[in-house]
Amino acid sequence: MPLAISRRAQRVKPSPTLAVTALAAKLKAEGKDIISLSAGEPDFDTPAPIAEAGIDAIRKGFTRYTNVEGINELKDAIIAKFQRDNGISYQRAQILVSTGAKQTLYNLCMAVLDAGDEVIIPAPYWVSYPDMVMLADGIPVTPSAGPEQGYKITPKQLAAAITPKTRLVLLNSPSNPTGAAYTRAELRALADVLVENPRLLIGTDDIYEKIYWASEPFASLLTVAPELYERTITINGCSKSYAMTGWRIGYCGGPKEIITAMGTIQSQSTSNACSIAQRAALAALSGDQRCVADMARAFRERHDYVVAALNTLPGVSCLAGAGTFYAFADVRGAMRNLGLRDDGAFAEYLLNQAGVAVVAGSGFGAPGHMRLSFACSRTMLESAIARLRAVLPQETKVKTA
Repeated sequence: MPLAISRRAQRVKPSPTLAVTALAAKLKAEGKDIISLSAGEPDFDTPAPIAEAGIDAIRKGFTRYTNVEGINELKDAIIAKFQRDNGISYQRAQILVSTGAKQTLYNLCMAVLDAGDEVIIPAPYWVSYPDMVMLADGIPVTPSAGPEQGYKITPKQLAAAITPKTRLVLLNSPSNPTGAAYTRAELRALADVLVENPRLLIGTDDIYEKIYWASEPFASLLTVAPELYERTITINGCSKSYAMTGWRIGYCGGPKEIITAMGTIQSQSTSNACSIAQRAALAALSGDQRCVADMARAFRERHDYVVAALNTLPGVSCLAGAGTFYAFADVRGAMRNLGLRDDGAFAEYLLNQAGVAVVAGSGFGAPGHMRLSFACSRTMLESAIARLRAVLPQETKVKTA
C-alpha cells in the first residue's frame, strides 16, 4: 500500500535550478566533463573579515540559541543599511532575520495568505515563488513580460491581473533569471496602480541590489513610493552581495504586525538563524563595502562577455541585463534549428552533446529560453561558449519524435 503524501506536497515540484545543479555534480562525479552554468552562487570566497567574524563567534562561544527574530546588533545593522542605501526607516520590531531570503519569502507567504488568495508574480520569475505560494494554499497569477518589453511587466498588465482575490504582489528587481531591473520611473508607474488598490500587500525581493550596473542608481519600491510603506515588505540578504550563500542569512523590514506574524511562523519551523552566521552578517553589513563593489565589477565584466558571445550563436538572442549574475537567452531559433520540442529537451541536448548544464526557461515561466549563470571564471565561460557553438547548427539537423 503506498504511503500517503499530502495534497500540499503533491502540488509543488523540486526546484529545477537545484535539480540541474545536482545532476551536473552527479555527472562530474561519474567522470564526465561537465561545465555547470546552473547554480546561482558567487564563485568568490566569503571576504576574509566576514569569515573571521564567524570564526571569532565560535571561539567566543557564541553558539547558542538567539532571539527568533535575530540578535539586536544585527537588526540595528540592517536598520542602518535600509536607511543608508534605500532611505527606508524601520524599528527593531519591524525587522526579521531568517535562514536565507528564501525562508523570508516563505514566512511571508505563510503569514499572509489564506486558501484561494491570489499572488501576482511577474514572469519570468524566480522558480520558487509560485511553489511557495501554493504551499501556503495560494494561487499564483503570472502576467508575462517577454523580451519585446525587456522582461518587465507594464502598469496595464499589473492592473489587469488584480482581482478581488488578489492578496500579494511579488516584485524582484534586478531579476533572477533575466537580470532586468525596473527604473525609478517604471517603479513609480507600478506603484500608482498599487496605490489605487489599498488592500494589496507588496513583497519586494531586492536580493541582487548590490550586483547592479544600470546607469541610474538602484531603487527599491519604497524609495520611490514611500506612501506604500504600511503594506510593503522589503526583502534582502547577504548571500549574493557578500558571497555568503552557505551562511544562510536573509532579512526583511516591514509593518510590525506582518513581521510579528512571520516571526511566529519562523518560531515554529527553524527558530533563529545560525548564531555564528548572524555575527558574520553583522560584520558584512557594518564593514568596508569595497569587497561588494569589487565582486559586482567582476560580474559586470563577465556579463558583457557572455551576452555578446551568446548573441553570436545561431538561433540565440540575449538582452543585456542591469544586474545579477545571470544571462537569460531566447533560444527558440536554436530549438527550431535542432528540431527540438521544448526548452527542457534543449537543455538536455546541451548537457549530453556539449557537456554544458543550463536551466530551461520553462522553470521560470518563460518557455523557449535558457538561464546561464556567469558566477564562474572567464576561462570556464569561454570554454562553455565554445562548446555551445560547436553543437548549435545553422540548419535543422536533428529531429525528435
